[in-house]
Amino acid sequence: MARYTLKTLKRVRLSWNGCTFLTFKLVGPVHCHYKAWKRQDISYYNSELCVHEKEESHIHLEWLEEPRFYQEIRERGLNANNLSTEDDEFTPTGPPEEDQGIVVKNYRAAYMTWSQLQQVKDLGILDTISPEERKRQEAIFEIITSEFSYQHSLSILVRHFKDSADLKKTMTATEHHHLFSNISVIQEVSKRFFEDLDKRHQKYPVIQDISDIVQNHATHHFEPYIVYCSNETFQQRTLQKLLSSNNAFRETLKLIEGSEECGGLPMISFLILPMQRVTRLPLLMDTICQKTSDKKAEYYFSRSALKAISKLVKNCNDGARRMERTEQMYTIQKQMEFGKIKPFPLVSSSRWLKKSGELAAYTDDLSIFRKAFSYKSYYLFLFNDVLIVTKKKSEESNVVLDYATVEKVEVEEEMTDSKLSLKLLMNPNSEGRCEQMIFVAESKLDRARWVTALSDVKQSKSIANDDLPQYEATKAYMPKAPDELSLQQAEVVIVLLEVEGWCHGERMRDGERGWFPASCATQITNRTAMENNIQRMERLRKETDV
Repeated sequence: MARYTLKTLKRVRLSWNGCTFLTFKLVGPVHCHYKAWKRQDISYYNSELCVHEKEESHIHLEWLEEPRFYQEIRERGLNANNLSTEDDEFTPTGPPEEDQGIVVKNYRAAYMTWSQLQQVKDLGILDTISPEERKRQEAIFEIITSEFSYQHSLSILVRHFKDSADLKKTMTATEHHHLFSNISVIQEVSKRFFEDLDKRHQKYPVIQDISDIVQNHATHHFEPYIVYCSNETFQQRTLQKLLSSNNAFRETLKLIEGSEECGGLPMISFLILPMQRVTRLPLLMDTICQKTSDKKAEYYFSRSALKAISKLVKNCNDGARRMERTEQMYTIQKQMEFGKIKPFPLVSSSRWLKKSGELAAYTDDLSIFRKAFSYKSYYLFLFNDVLIVTKKKSEESNVVLDYATVEKVEVEEEMTDSKLSLKLLMNPNSEGRCEQMIFVAESKLDRARWVTALSDVKQSKSIANDDLPQYEATKAYMPKAPDELSLQQAEVVIVLLEVEGWCHGERMRDGERGWFPASCATQITNRTAMENNIQRMERLRKETDV
């Protein structure tokens, strides 16, 4: 006999003998109503609901008993290949290298699969549905289980970090707001989303569809994600400032991160969860689309949901970029002194920084007796539409020496006396004439990053070539420079170039290009997987206009 206390019982599903399915719902302190199919033997005694059966009963919420950190799972639906039903485990990666912004490691798959649910086995469902429908149910179920895991990690972030009185004492109210933004609202949004998904699953193990739930929440309830992502620039800057200059914050944070409740995971791995989750949802919805027959209405419902969630992701990305770029452009404009060079308004809603940095340039030293070369230091600002060459006057001031629109700039790699040189041709420059400069880079990587930056601003066409190597991110990466690429765990990148342990590539989900450490990704060698990734990329960009 199995007993369930009514004080804690809200909804329970039971099955036995492979045929019986019960749903109970608490109505009052001593009353409950239920629905039963076939055989039941139920009694009420001492505030307990008693179910008598010949075999052990199984609770529907068995997979909720041990919630996992969302940082430590990897949804099977992120793969473009057919959804596996095996409970495969992922090999843990090595410890992250220091000072590379790698904050999350990839450990294992998420929970059990739909096919492994006891109700599915006991009701003999696997014997009555097609393999295609089984894969579709796996994809639907994974969105539900992964949302629960995500919600669990959000609760840790709010309860142990945001609401920590000790941590709050170490910073100002503004810093606290920049660090955590509207994460409590995000938590409530996730809670309501999961509740709606779970209610659908509670009705019967075989779920007809969840596309209407996804579309409704993406369209009407997920706007707080845009607010949170737009705050990313302030969040990262505030965290770095507190870690580098606030000893009390650093020590308090270390104690919290080391607690058993937080799993020893760094706070940054919790802070990036909303960005991580929202960028995964389109891939998970796409998997449902691909597992649904296009002859069924559910296929078109799932496509509508995919478009809705993809539009949200685009708005999140645009919000984050807009905040960062606007602030950055105002800061750079304050540093510029045009002097004798014809000035132009630098701040524009359509202009942003692609790369900046110091380069040494060859200059001719002419004398009566000889001609020699010397080096002068210049500081370059490459925007998406213009290149500005400056001379540093101070740490916060730059004198503009020349500029040219990017379509009038040509760059070539050169080897001059074994130096890592690159030749820059501006035709015309700010004065309407042709100007050539030869710069020397500090390393092959530095030179490659300047060459790709200048090339990328002139080539915006996306790549769809399954012959190019593909890498899958095994760890999240937070960029430290404008020409670097942010990566969430399990994202796929088409790699165009690899130099000195860094890769330059194009993120498949949105075509964004940039550099990232090769150590935070692993190459995909399966040919079928690579072809499927390209097909998914083309499909997603066509159907979602992203």
